[in-house]
Amino acid sequence: MILKRQYFSVHIKRNLAYPWFMYGACFHCVFCSYNPRLTLKQDYAPLLYNRNYSHTVLFHQEGSMSLFVGGINNVLHFDVGSRQIVENFTLNPNLRCGESPCENVITIIERFQDYTFVCGTNGDQPKCWKLFPRESNHSTEVVDGTGISPYTCSQNSLSLVADGDLYVAAPLYSDGTLLQFRRKTGQRNSVWMYDQWVSEPTFISSFLAKDKNDPLNEKIYVLFREKNSDTSPEADPWISRVARVCKVDEGGPKQLLQNIWTSFLKARLVCGIPRESLYFNRLQDVFIQHADDWRDSRVYALFSSNLKTVLRARPHGDCVKQSNSIPISTLQIIKDHPEMKDWIHPIQKDTPFFTSNKNFTKIAVDRVQASDDSIHSVLLLATGILAYGVLVQDVYILMCAL
Repeated sequence: MILKRQYFSVHIKRNLAYPWFMYGACFHCVFCSYNPRLTLKQDYAPLLYNRNYSHTVLFHQEGSMSLFVGGINNVLHFDVGSRQIVENFTLNPNLRCGESPCENVITIIERFQDYTFVCGTNGDQPKCWKLFPRESNHSTEVVDGTGISPYTCSQNSLSLVADGDLYVAAPLYSDGTLLQFRRKTGQRNSVWMYDQWVSEPTFISSFLAKDKNDPLNEKIYVLFREKNSDTSPEADPWISRVARVCKVDEGGPKQLLQNIWTSFLKARLVCGIPRESLYFNRLQDVFIQHADDWRDSRVYALFSSNLKTVLRARPHGDCVKQSNSIPISTLQIIKDHPEMKDWIHPIQKDTPFFTSNKNFTKIAVDRVQASDDSIHSVLLLATGILAYGVLVQDVYILMCAL
């Protein structure tokens, strides 16, 4: 088995590392070895700053000309059009670092209400800052970052802002333990996971599935890897999951599951070639292509399955306006049985969609209109710089390789 940083690849019969992806209401596996039929030459627009960082975090809102880059001890605000630095926010760490590296490694950048919300390690004492535009009269505000930012940049973390609430996954303690997905701050109560629902997770991505016709049933989806409970020698030690919680979930009553998700459900993601008993169990990266109607949204992940069909099959897990009024007997079932019995399979269970011996680690997606007005999906699969493109089943796949 070959592991590269937090990325996934699998060492198999012909010593090839196959990536995979999921999109839409159903997922396909990305495996294959087609010859490229589309070659592109693309210039790039450099955005330069005067120091090297071993760790960076980027934030860009679609349609905006602003790009935020978090490094060590500062956050840079770029104007993409002029390629100039608009603002440089200096966020020095707590000077009482003890034996820990006295650096503030930026780990989270999100747009939250009327300010930019930034969090960092702060010398092993996580802190967050509310950064306001310089033309405003507000000064920078400091917030406790425990449970929002990891303690070191090597620890897993995840963040999502959805309808005025901040959802995060970060270790609660400095040793990396109690890593779980929680709603930490915003308009609604703080809610977190029951600590036995996941085992040693690595969170990959999360997104809000909006439903303007039924806001009560809007859900937050989380994609992650976790330790496999199957300890048999032939089993992969890690498996991939998709979990779901209701946006309106406020947790249970004081008697049971207080401030704990009452709508949490998880299901296993399966990708592979069944006829060869070959499966790829490690989710690597995810890109969400949102649509006006959430049913048309696509989830690309280096995997699309009908998530709502599987997750509806359970008697509990429905979104309710007052989750703290759920009967105790139902909450006990929720607490003890968070996993779906059915797995999420690709549409083409026995036919790989695309294979490659490239060790792809990242994915991004765009929709483009051709000269005949037809719409095509463009998949950007990356290990480094753009190399070549392939058109497969009306989907352009742009290869990137070091």
